Amino acid sequence: MKNKYMNPYLAGTLLGFVLLLAMYISGRGLGASGGIKYCVVSLVGTVDRSHAEDSLYYSRYFEDGKKPIKNWLTIEVFGILAGGFISGAISKRLKFRIEKSPKISNIRRLVFAFSGGLFFVYGAQLARGCTSGAALSGMAVLSVAGFVTMISIFGSAYVFAWFFRKNWI
Repeated sequence: MKNKYMNPYLAGTLLGFVLLLAMYISGRGLGASGGIKYCVVSLVGTVDRSHAEDSLYYSRYFEDGKKPIKNWLTIEVFGILAGGFISGAISKRLKFRIEKSPKISNIRRLVFAFSGGLFFVYGAQLARGCTSGAALSGMAVLSVAGFVTMISIFGSAYVFAWFFRKNWI
């Protein structure tokens, strides 16, 4: 049975409305890479508070009684997770499975997915933003950097797809 997915034009339009709503309500665009950082900082602060307060890097997140877990980016990340589970449940696609080509093993698929995720997070930290923050939110305010980011993402995906195509076809 073929899975039925949302119409991509409708999904893109809805994403645009979510971005507009986020800018209107919070005064900020979408972006999640900083949220992961705040979650990790909160975890470090919970596990070893004295280390977090003594660390030059972590201490700035706890100055003046700040709580990184209450940062809007952290709440956004939790909302993304909750929304993903709700969407999967509504569309009856909430199952544990590994989507891959029949030509590769599960281990190879997971290694490539994990490696790609690491490269993407590293790149997002270098660029000071992920695709949502740098590209979508940047383009929404007509930022040149937003357009350059989107062109770079799609351009590099096009180039790298040729090298890794055997993992999918």
